Amino acid sequence: MKAILRLQSLCALVCAAALLHVDAASAQTSAPGKKEIVAAVVPNYPPFEFKDPETDKLTGFDIDLGEALAAKMGVKMVWQETSFDQMLSALATKRVDIILSGMTDIPERRASVNFLDYLKSGPQFYALKTRAGDFPNMDTLCGKTIGSSRRTSFPTNIKAWSDEHCVKPGKKPVTVVGTDGSSDARMQLRQGRLDAAVQGGETMPYQNRIDQNAYVTIGAPFMSQYMGVGMAKDNAAVNDAVTKAFDQLIADGTYQKILAKWGLQDHGVQKALINASN
Repeated sequence: MKAILRLQSLCALVCAAALLHVDAASAQTSAPGKKEIVAAVVPNYPPFEFKDPETDKLTGFDIDLGEALAAKMGVKMVWQETSFDQMLSALATKRVDIILSGMTDIPERRASVNFLDYLKSGPQFYALKTRAGDFPNMDTLCGKTIGSSRRTSFPTNIKAWSDEHCVKPGKKPVTVVGTDGSSDARMQLRQGRLDAAVQGGETMPYQNRIDQNAYVTIGAPFMSQYMGVGMAKDNAAVNDAVTKAFDQLIADGTYQKILAKWGLQDHGVQKALINASN
C-alpha cells in the first residue's frame, strides 16, 4: 500500500510539473524550429537602428522591437550587420531569417519577401532651418536640388512628386541626387550642395533633437507608406511566428511602450499587417 501511495504521489508531482511546462510554453509563440533568429540590420538610421556613441552597442526602436519579438518566440535575437544593398540577398540565401532595419514595404520588393508592416511612414521634405524662408510651401521645391539615400525608394518618390507638381508653366523639375545614406544627405545640406533633402517623416523629431533643431520640415509627408519586417515567402514558420509574436506585443502593451520610448506614438499600427503598402 505504501508503495502504491508513493507511486501516486510521484505521478502527481510529474503531472503538475508537466502542466507548469505547458502553461509556460503557452505564453510564448512557437519558435521557428530553432534557438535563435538572425536579423539583418544597418545601424545608421536613428531612431530606428544606430550605435550608442558611448557604448558602441546597437540601440533604437527596431532593436528594442526585435528583442521583444524574439522573447515572445522563445528564441535569441542575433543581429547581423550588413549593407542595405545586401539585405534582400541575405534573406534569399538564408544567411538571415528576417530583415529588421527600417525597410519600406514597397510592391517592387515583394517578389520573394513578405512584409510584416509595423510602423506608418512617409517621405518628408526638409531643409536647414536657416533656409526656412526659402521654402514657405512645397511648390517652392520645384527647380531645386534635393537629395536622399540612393538605397531607398525616396529618390524615385521625389521624381514622381516632381513629375506631378512641377509641370505647371514657369516651374522647373526637381534635380534628384542619390546620396550615400541619410547622414550624407544632411552633410551635403550643410555644405550647400543640396537645397533640401528627404527622409522618413517619423525620424525628423529625433534628428532635430540630436542636431540642435537644425532642420525645418517642408509641408507634410508627401505619401503614405509602411515600414516592414522582411520575411522570406518560402519560410512559413518564420512568417507565422513573427506575426503572432507581434500581435502579442500589441495585446500586452509592449509595442506601445517601445513606441513611446522613441517618440513614435503617432506612427504605430493597431494590428499586424502583411504587405499593406500600395
